[in-house]
Amino acid sequence: MPGNRIKVVNEIGDLVSVFYSCNTEVKKNVFQEITKKWCTLEEIEEKYGEEGVRALKYLENIKFVETQWINTESGVVRAYHTYYDLFQITLSIPILEASEVLHVITMPDDEFKEWESKIIELAKDKNTFIGYMVEKLGISQIMLRALIKRSDRLEIKGMRVEVM
Repeated sequence: MPGNRIKVVNEIGDLVSVFYSCNTEVKKNVFQEITKKWCTLEEIEEKYGEEGVRALKYLENIKFVETQWINTESGVVRAYHTYYDLFQITLSIPILEASEVLHVITMPDDEFKEWESKIIELAKDKNTFIGYMVEKLGISQIMLRALIKRSDRLEIKGMRVEVM
């Protein structure tokens, strides 16, 4: 793997992904593990349990890992490794937008879980657009995107929000 791949963060919402890629001990350990070597999902699950699997899937969803197929005793399986070695943060944003994202980053887990539940409830309909959610929740699009980026259960596909 070539060294020094740099993740350029030039959108304020991507800061949430950076901060939450290692926000728990398990996520940090999984991230460190896949930085050192290629690991299979089974290896991560065996070592870190279901929380480790969720951490790996979150890292994959935010595109911080790369995958390849490897041969094992049980057959061919996918292995995971970190894609980036460095972050470069280059942002020019309105202060109000920054404050909303920082609010989501520092939001207590119980408050975040309430927001996440509301978004999941609205996203049950597969045709739920971001604009509709912004209107229903009474929040800005920046805040909605930040909440989704923090979640390991939600993702944005185009202009739609989906539950993973």
